[in-house]
Amino acid sequence: MKIAFFPMCMTDMMYPEIGIAAVNVLERLGCELEMPEDQVCCGQGLINSGYTKEMIPVAKMMVDAYYKSEYETIVSMSGSCMNAIVNDYQVLFKDDPEYLERTKKLKERFFEFTDFIVNVLGVTDVGASFHDTVTYHKSCHLTRLLGIKEPPLKLLEAVEGLEYIEMEHADRCCGFGGTFSFKQPVIAGEMVYEKCQTIIDTGANVVCGADAPCLLNIRGALGRMRADGRLDRDIRVMHIAQILDSKE
Repeated sequence: MKIAFFPMCMTDMMYPEIGIAAVNVLERLGCELEMPEDQVCCGQGLINSGYTKEMIPVAKMMVDAYYKSEYETIVSMSGSCMNAIVNDYQVLFKDDPEYLERTKKLKERFFEFTDFIVNVLGVTDVGASFHDTVTYHKSCHLTRLLGIKEPPLKLLEAVEGLEYIEMEHADRCCGFGGTFSFKQPVIAGEMVYEKCQTIIDTGANVVCGADAPCLLNIRGALGRMRADGRLDRDIRVMHIAQILDSKE
C-alpha cells in the first residue's frame, strides 16, 4: 500500500527517531511511504495566534503538496496538526471554493498513525515487544477533536511484555496547547506538573503518547521535578511509534 507520510515539524526537526520508528512500523506492515518535498509546517501556531491572513499561503502550500500528487492515503504523526489541516483549514478557506473543496477531499484521505494501523490496515499486533510498565497520555486534539480513543490502547495492549497502567485523568491537557504554554506560562506550568504527578502516581517506568509536542512538555517537566527532588526515579518518555517499533 502506497501512502504519503506527514511527520509534522517537531518530528522532522527535533525528534527524527520518532519518524524513523513510525516508518519502520509501517514498512513492516507492507506500506510504501513517500513524503512530498514541498510539504511544510501546517501553520497551526499562526492560526492559534490569530494570523489567519498570513496563514493562507502556508495552508495552500500544504494542501497542494498532498492534494496535487493525488495520494489516496496520508498518515499523520500528530493529532493536533492533523486537526488543523482537516478541520481548521475548512474555516480558513470558507471564502475560497477551490481550496475548500480540496481540503474536504484531503480530509477523506488523512489518517492519524494509530488510527490508520488499527482501522485501515486492520492490525492491532504489530509484532512489538516491550517488557516494562507503561502509562499513556491521551492528548487533547487526538482524543477530543479527532475522536481517536481506542486505537492507541489496542496497539499497546497487543505489545508482548508490556504492562499497561491507566493514569488518573489520562485525557486531561498537559498544558502545552500550542501557543497556550507561551501565552499563559504560569497556568500551563501548573497543568503539566499536575499531569506529571498523575504519571508518577501510576508507578509506571514509561509514559507514552501519540503527539510529540505533549511529550516534549512532559519530558521537560519530569526532568525539572527530578532535578529539584520532587521525583526520585527516572521515567522514560516515548512516542507510541517507538514502543511499536521496539524489540526490548
